[in-house]
Amino acid sequence: MGIKPLSLEEIKKMTLACRIAADTLTYLDKYIKIGMSTNEIDELANDYMLTRGAKSACKGYHGYPKYTCTSINEVVCHGVPDDKTILKDGDIINVDVTAWIDGFFGDTSKMYMIGDVSEEARDLVETARMARDRGIEAITPNGFTGDIGFETNKLVTRKGYTTVKEIGGHGVGRIFHEEPFVPAFGKKGKGDRLVPFHCITVEPMVNQGTDELIEYAIPGSSIKYYHTADGLLSAQFEHTVLVTDTGYEILTLP
Repeated sequence: MGIKPLSLEEIKKMTLACRIAADTLTYLDKYIKIGMSTNEIDELANDYMLTRGAKSACKGYHGYPKYTCTSINEVVCHGVPDDKTILKDGDIINVDVTAWIDGFFGDTSKMYMIGDVSEEARDLVETARMARDRGIEAITPNGFTGDIGFETNKLVTRKGYTTVKEIGGHGVGRIFHEEPFVPAFGKKGKGDRLVPFHCITVEPMVNQGTDELIEYAIPGSSIKYYHTADGLLSAQFEHTVLVTDTGYEILTLP
């Protein structure tokens, strides 16, 4: 696989990129509300990153047209912001941001619950958050991606939900998306090795119903966006995590 660990200086740069990404989501907390378009969220996130000296890594990535991904309700991931999509009472939305600064990428996402959200939707959102955290807790230096996926999937299935199989976390650092693939399911001791002083994202996507997806094209881009095949809800949380020589450090904590 040839993963090159980060130097101490590079870890400092990576930490800054992740700090800005995390702060962007916190900044959005006070703005995201009923009646807002996903395009407004996109512009706010971009404006904030620019004030911190960072750029959105999403804009122009394989032709992707926007600064963030905004995935509402049955949209699993890579939802494209626009002026027509307006937040309604009861919606759940994932906002995914990646800040690029000084050659490094900080990647994180979280769910926002809009207005009066159903108990079913709240439980799904909380399960997605717990699944991410349980996966991170399974990280050990020179452990395996399967360790993460095993713990994630165990929690999700016990709650009666499913994990998305085709899409998952990834290596991140000098490059936006690199090895290894970090699945939301797996077997302990299987998959790729976790390299100390390398960063990965842990981002399980949790569906209310089937784990099957419908893929849609984004005009002018090789990136796709995805809906649940049954139209039921999906939720996701994401952190960038530094694997250390003794464990891990979450770089995108709020």
